[in-house]
Amino acid sequence: MAHFAKLGTGNIVKKVVVVSNDVATTEQAGIDFLNNLYKTPYDVWKQTSFNTFDGENKLGGIPFRKNYAGVGYIYNQTLDAFIAPQPYLSWRLNETTCIWEAPVALPDTENRYNWNEETQQWNLDE
Repeated sequence: MAHFAKLGTGNIVKKVVVVSNDVATTEQAGIDFLNNLYKTPYDVWKQTSFNTFDGENKLGGIPFRKNYAGVGYIYNQTLDAFIAPQPYLSWRLNETTCIWEAPVALPDTENRYNWNEETQQWNLDE
């Protein structure tokens, strides 16, 4: 199945829909099908890969647009990538993976942590 993200103002993903591979033989064929289906010839659609996260295809294939699109994600045309909303002001975008990264690395333990934006550190999840 092929997945398509509908973009709204500011290239923000409004919804993600599935189209049969028999119909979406190319990205443009899928876009044409959706615009015809919804009778909205000017909607902007971008194909997204259900198997792509952190710039990698989890099934070993070629990564497509860095991350699977979700509602509220932003499509960055320059990076040709879907990017989640920035979780905290201090976090910076890794342009290779298009994932937000904390200014301090998450501790490498089995414990669960929460980010504390005020102290700019990871706190144990209690």
